[in-house]
Amino acid sequence: MSSESSKKPGRPIITAKRDAIIAAAAESFFTKGFAATSIEQVAADAGVSKVTIYNHFGDKRALFAASVDDQCAAMRASFALEPAPTGTLRERLTAIAEAMVAFLSREELVRFDRRIAAETETEPEIGEAFLAAGPHRMRSAFTALLDTMVAGGELDIADTELAVEQFVSMCKGMGDLERRFGQPADPARDRRRIDGAVEVFCRAYARG
Repeated sequence: MSSESSKKPGRPIITAKRDAIIAAAAESFFTKGFAATSIEQVAADAGVSKVTIYNHFGDKRALFAASVDDQCAAMRASFALEPAPTGTLRERLTAIAEAMVAFLSREELVRFDRRIAAETETEPEIGEAFLAAGPHRMRSAFTALLDTMVAGGELDIADTELAVEQFVSMCKGMGDLERRFGQPADPARDRRRIDGAVEVFCRAYARG
């Protein structure tokens, strides 16, 4: 009897297995890409059976979406409504911008972005799954935070979702495009982008 099947079922074991699967899958997806990742190898790396993966996630695309969601979870925490963000409006926006740029600058994320963009050429559903699990969920979380700031009287924004896209675009500038095409990170320029984005955003939307 395998060590996996001999364990009694329970929530901690189920959670531990799921975490191990996602960790192994994320490592493979982010280093090899979607097409080169196999369920068999993920199962071996996670120490579970293929059946266990299918029972938890259904198929490879759902596993991919869960892996992307897991990688983006820390970034979304920057937009969390609870606990309530502290500091001045500028300080909070700066912290969000710094976390976002640091996240997007990770070398493994840059490589992953290139691979997924290439694979989307032949499998558009992969791109859709990535956008839904990653960027679109982060946009929704950031939009909810801005909605709360508007309701609290800190900001005056008619379209908070558009404002999110404006802020993100200003923070990134051409940085993510340059990194995608092999240019090294430029922390000094990232700092200028972040400070400029916060300044422009507050001038446009801050009340008082």
